[in-house]
Amino acid sequence: MTASLPAPPAPGRSLTGVLPDMLSALGGTSARLAPARSAIAVVVDGLGRANLTARSGHARFLTQRMGKRDTVRTVFPSTTAAALTSLLTGEEPGAHGLVGYRVRVPGTDATPNLLRGWETDGLDPLTFPRAEPLFARESAHGRPCFVVTKRLYEGTGFTAATQRGAAFVGEDDLVARLAAAADVAARHDGALVYAYVPELDAIGHARGWQSDEWLAALELVDDAARAMDAALPADVGVLVTADHGMVDVPRHRQILLGDSDPLLEGVRLIAGEPRMLHLYADPGAEAAVAARWREAESSRAWVLTRAEAIGAGLFGDRVDAEVLPRIGDVLVAARADVVYYDDRLADKKPQRMIGQHGSLTDQEQIVPLIRLGAFAR
Repeated sequence: MTASLPAPPAPGRSLTGVLPDMLSALGGTSARLAPARSAIAVVVDGLGRANLTARSGHARFLTQRMGKRDTVRTVFPSTTAAALTSLLTGEEPGAHGLVGYRVRVPGTDATPNLLRGWETDGLDPLTFPRAEPLFARESAHGRPCFVVTKRLYEGTGFTAATQRGAAFVGEDDLVARLAAAADVAARHDGALVYAYVPELDAIGHARGWQSDEWLAALELVDDAARAMDAALPADVGVLVTADHGMVDVPRHRQILLGDSDPLLEGVRLIAGEPRMLHLYADPGAEAAVAARWREAESSRAWVLTRAEAIGAGLFGDRVDAEVLPRIGDVLVAARADVVYYDDRLADKKPQRMIGQHGSLTDQEQIVPLIRLGAFAR
């Protein structure tokens, strides 16, 4: 039997609605946010609500500004490629098509990385995503739109796929980056600004969110947010949110899938990521693969067929026909603090990661939505 899935999120509290709600606030029509002259979405990659609450003493500014209901639920899978695309298009993964960290390109055995595969695997950033970025639509109608992030992201395929239509502002220093976001919002009436903070996620993967290094990075994020808030004009609204939370998984909790592992029988390709596998089965083997994984792993993972996952609405209210075959025949989403690695791969570097995400647990899926500036009224 498939373990019961978590309760679905309350209506209107999804990451997909954050930017549309900010746009409504710019027009004075939002039911959730006060009107604002310009708006900034600050995305702190990897900062789950549970992670922030557990380390509240190291982020006093953000936690003091965060009320009990200041949360949203990210999308499934709870991974950067899927979640940022949902944030920046206003669509669920079933509609925009970036349904995981790695997914199968239909009709091939290619499973490119959807953050960097645009350059390495020839994905077209204009056609592989099935939804247009909100920035492209808004800028076409005359709205000033800006992306403020690290310089290394300028001109990348993922940037084109999700952020085209926005003017790029490169700033490597975190404090200066949020200051730059406040500056462009202040200087451009009606501006929609996206400020991206990847530092915390990178440290979490390498050291774990419970490490001293992660705490130091959280303190820097908190200081940068405090400084940005102090510099904001009163009519500029800010929402601080995240794409996913994080779970620490020690080495002894890794499940390594080797050549002779019966769980790999009938599995042609493994994609996704360690806490949310897309398993692509040999033709005709789908049911057997699902049954085998359920028998072995249902005590520590949700195991669903593609049809079950779609029926449960995990990828959103609709899954476009072109997106359907990108989803694995069988999905394995970790419930316990475990991860699954294909140990047949020569590259073992991913097995060094401590901080992980991608699954359906609250720690991975519930993220803060903190109001600053005009939105704090």
